[in-house]
Amino acid sequence: MIKRFYITTLIFMFIQSSFGQKISTFQDSIATYFNEIKVEANKHQQMWATDLYGPILLVNPNTRQLFANFSDTAGILKQVGEIFSGILPNEINIANTAINWNGRRWAMIMLPLPVNKQDRLNLLAHELFHVSQPSLGFKLFNTENNHLDQKDGRIYLRLELEALKKTIQTTNEIERKTHLTNALTFRKYRYSLYPGADTTENLLELNEGIAEYTGSVISRRNKKQSTEHFVQSINSFLSNPTFVRSFAYQTIPIYGYLLVNTKKGWNREITIKTNLTDYFIKAFDISLPNDLKKTTDLILNQYNGEVIISEEKTREEKTKKLIAEYKSKFIDQPHLVIQFEQMNVSFDPRNIMPIEDKGTVYPNIRVTDNWGILTVENGALMSSNWDKISVTIPIKNENKNISGDGWTLELKDGYSVTKNENTGNYKLTKK
Repeated sequence: MIKRFYITTLIFMFIQSSFGQKISTFQDSIATYFNEIKVEANKHQQMWATDLYGPILLVNPNTRQLFANFSDTAGILKQVGEIFSGILPNEINIANTAINWNGRRWAMIMLPLPVNKQDRLNLLAHELFHVSQPSLGFKLFNTENNHLDQKDGRIYLRLELEALKKTIQTTNEIERKTHLTNALTFRKYRYSLYPGADTTENLLELNEGIAEYTGSVISRRNKKQSTEHFVQSINSFLSNPTFVRSFAYQTIPIYGYLLVNTKKGWNREITIKTNLTDYFIKAFDISLPNDLKKTTDLILNQYNGEVIISEEKTREEKTKKLIAEYKSKFIDQPHLVIQFEQMNVSFDPRNIMPIEDKGTVYPNIRVTDNWGILTVENGALMSSNWDKISVTIPIKNENKNISGDGWTLELKDGYSVTKNENTGNYKLTKK
């Protein structure tokens, strides 16, 4: 009996020791990640004439555990060795973003971080740029480019990206100039099909595109690594269900990478008023054809054009059916409408779907507001002006926890869900 107890005690001590070592190793890794980006940001201070290194929150999305490189003013974060740790309050949405929280402006990044060091630095630097973005004179714009979910918008974006892939893969200067010219030709023709598209695309590129370019520079990839990264990134991007909120991660980093060889520090010339397309055309000394349609028709097959057009025609037919289903689900049939007061949202920008002029369907979204928390895992319709969101009718109502098909709503005191007996629709009401 004594011998068995002794053996059990030894096993427990071994497990406890191993567990402690794992925690210590993980904390050391987090501290290493912070130090990596601190060193690289310091080396690249000339890029924006400032040191981008600042407060970072690394968040485990499953447990909401935080790891930070700075303390907070509310004392939620406790120092553990070289880092700080705590639990992110439930009302704060988790996303890769910049947030103002407990006395600081933070770069929030979800764990796990990329295993590859260059990819890790790229991600951290991207979000740190968003932290400094306002002080650098850039406003935060996250415009939706719904034309990039339509057939022709997608076709000519894909053709532009295929041309950019060939641009960065060739070492022949004449071929590079040709592919670059073709990429910008596809872009300009896309704009001609959708009036106003140049403005909305530019706003997102000034926000996410410049941030991603910053990340790609601070990642310190060499020429071979950069080429492989951009090609792989485009190929991965093209498998996304939609392009409307994520295309800027692909375009500006590549144009910027190509330009920095002849115009170092070009990014410091960019302001919130810059039209990036016109800037690049001038900086690369590109002469675009007068007849954009005729030229695109002649060159598109150099970039797998026939296959792209065929694929997009097939997708368009499927999309029409899906849009009809969503309109029935969130507009025609009874549904619950939740009006926003002071909302904050997190979502996956890769799979959203615009529904004509009715708004955009977000398959996965989390909304926090004065009224509580809405978590959606099976679709919700966000209004065009972001003042309300619609989900299917409630199925369960247990105290302050209300749920329906793929969604849950945790209400705070003073709010309730009521039904309009005439229409069958529900709405969130404030007592």
